[in-house]
Amino acid sequence: MKVLCFGSLNIDYVYSVDHFVSKGETLSSTGLQVFTGGKGLNQSIALAKAGTEVYHAGAIGPDGKFLLEAMEQAGVNTEYVAVLANDRTGNAIIQRDKEGDNCILLYGGTNQLITKEQVDSVLSHFSVGDYLVLQNEINQLPYIMEKAHEKGMVIVLNPSPMNEKILALPLEYVNIFMLNEVEAGQILNCDSEEKHGQLAEKLLEKFPGATVVLTLGGKGSICIDGNSQLSQGAFKVSVADTTAAGDTFTGFFIGGLLSGKPKQEVMKEASAAAAIACSRPGAASSIPTVEEVGSFLLVRA
Repeated sequence: MKVLCFGSLNIDYVYSVDHFVSKGETLSSTGLQVFTGGKGLNQSIALAKAGTEVYHAGAIGPDGKFLLEAMEQAGVNTEYVAVLANDRTGNAIIQRDKEGDNCILLYGGTNQLITKEQVDSVLSHFSVGDYLVLQNEINQLPYIMEKAHEKGMVIVLNPSPMNEKILALPLEYVNIFMLNEVEAGQILNCDSEEKHGQLAEKLLEKFPGATVVLTLGGKGSICIDGNSQLSQGAFKVSVADTTAAGDTFTGFFIGGLLSGKPKQEVMKEASAAAAIACSRPGAASSIPTVEEVGSFLLVRA
């Protein structure tokens, strides 16, 4: 069984600021760092560090070749990433404040230049039972999902960033939803402030064949399917940067499932991995290895 992450690859420009810039304001940053990023890249690296055989598909420009090197060093197979000679790699402008919180402005670049021909070529190497992990930072998502569903692949969707494109997707094809309470509320067209358990239950009612994993930041996470509902608290750490916490959780959750571990153990390890990522600066560079997660849990036992 293989895992294909068909997703974004970004160059992240992270500006350290006292506070997030407001309308009409000019603000000087106190520092600039350049990192590998993109939700797709982050989740591929998290899957690889969780011990999963993962393949990444997507597109970059010549300026993004160092992104491939970073993924390969983490153990990700990048043979399905297209390098487009005349286009610029997607990038993100990230403001990070003193508390480690962030806000992000995305430029799609090559992430928005995926073709149906590339999709067909990539998916020809995968078959029934293989996992497909998707986010909302590339184009051609409806086509990718249709073709993967036809093949009988297990479709994992992280509907982030959330927008009207998500609601136009064939969401009935999704086997595992990985999302936060705001995204859940938007999919359901309801108040995301209602009780988290109720949000998860309503999503399951809408998509009864799916597994729903609701991440709640400092409040932990919930996993619900037709057989059970599990909850996991968040681990308290000193926060440096929350940028890749959700992507780390996703990678370790899917990786844990594929390893055959019980879901409660998977939830705990994914929560620990996300906490470690929060304690470090950067996106992909903050993602821990499975060994680091094990050591963290031993200390917290």
